[in-house]
Amino acid sequence: MLKKRVITTLCLLPVAIVIIWFGDPWFTILLAIVGLLAVYEFYGLVAASKLPPLTYFGLIWTLLFILSRNPNLLSILEPHFDLTLLTPLLLTSAVVLSLTWLLLRPHKENAFSRWVWTMAGIFYVGWLLSYLTALRGIDAGRDWVFLALFTNAGSDTTAFFIGKTWGRHHLAPSISPNKTWEGAIAGLFGAIIIGLIFVTVLNLPLSYAQTILLSLLVSIFGQLGDLAESLFKRNTGVKESGKLLPGHGGLLDRMDSLIFSSVLVYYFALACNAGWFNWL
Repeated sequence: MLKKRVITTLCLLPVAIVIIWFGDPWFTILLAIVGLLAVYEFYGLVAASKLPPLTYFGLIWTLLFILSRNPNLLSILEPHFDLTLLTPLLLTSAVVLSLTWLLLRPHKENAFSRWVWTMAGIFYVGWLLSYLTALRGIDAGRDWVFLALFTNAGSDTTAFFIGKTWGRHHLAPSISPNKTWEGAIAGLFGAIIIGLIFVTVLNLPLSYAQTILLSLLVSIFGQLGDLAESLFKRNTGVKESGKLLPGHGGLLDRMDSLIFSSVLVYYFALACNAGWFNWL
């Protein structure tokens, strides 16, 4: 399993690095593909629990949310549309149209539960993943995305190996029995080390204190995202979200921590640009 994990990572990581480096349209296309596959996995797990969501509706709105944060597309819309209305319009249409569709269906059993799971997929995958689209579009967005990706990977990798080797005290046994406090704490240090290395290499306008704070938050939010997905899988009675990535499982299994931590990095970057952390 470890060998498959390493091989898959070595195959996919260079592709991701190249796409992040060159940016749009390839970056948004990559996120769109990843988002569609991930939400399809999500709905597949829900359907297996006898509550089939509105899969095609969820796929479309997941794609719309991811595309809605692309600065190039927004610049095309701006002369003809008030961009402040775009997100409320997507949210409102997702809620109203999905409920209307369920009202028109002949079978009304578990309709509300199906609607809740449909919306959950849109928000969990589409809405959260759209922050990566937005992050790539800000000043120095490429470097911020690299920082988010590798700091999160440093946290995950360190937590995995330290937890597997020396972990003794369970972190959340009712959610994920294999996660330990030793691994979680090691993940914090792994994120800090990688964060400091990448800030130095990328020349991001962050002090060491700001980098340590951001790295700690990335690790914490990433581990919370990992636990959230573990809770979802436990509730649907599966071990892995899919088998698309040998050694890793499904896309959701690899994205769970990144989609949480990328939201954090996006707002941290905006706060830094606004001078909120100049005291550090």
